[in-house]
Amino acid sequence: MNNIKMEDTILEFRGKYRFLSNFYITDTPNIIIYEDMEFATTEHAYQAAKSIDHEDRIMIQMAATPGVAKRLGRKITIREDWNDVKLNVMRDLLKQKFKHPELKLKLLATGKIPIIEGNTWGDTYWGVCKNIGTNYLGKLLMELREKLRVS
Repeated sequence: MNNIKMEDTILEFRGKYRFLSNFYITDTPNIIIYEDMEFATTEHAYQAAKSIDHEDRIMIQMAATPGVAKRLGRKITIREDWNDVKLNVMRDLLKQKFKHPELKLKLLATGKIPIIEGNTWGDTYWGVCKNIGTNYLGKLLMELREKLRVS
């Protein structure tokens, strides 16, 4: 039987867990690389990866904030194989993000408690909204945390 209590679960990426968010910007540079392009955040890189159009990627790369990058990502032509590759794209981007020593230590410091990307904006693929969702972002973070722990 699982003895983990809800208070032993990360339920959203706010406060001390803000660093788990793809919108998180580190105090020191933590450049994310996707197909030879540098991005300021995981969100920028993820949104750019949705397109094979170089101009779309540049537009997203130059976005002032992760929120702007996300909005731009909704306006571009999505590559045909996106649903097949998006999980692995995110996995690779998270590996890069958490190579940053400060972020790696913070992720490891979460121990073995469950990580849920709880949200109010209806994302039930990457997270959980109103107790519904697959929580793939949380699952990828827990998977990465375990790999970092044993390496």
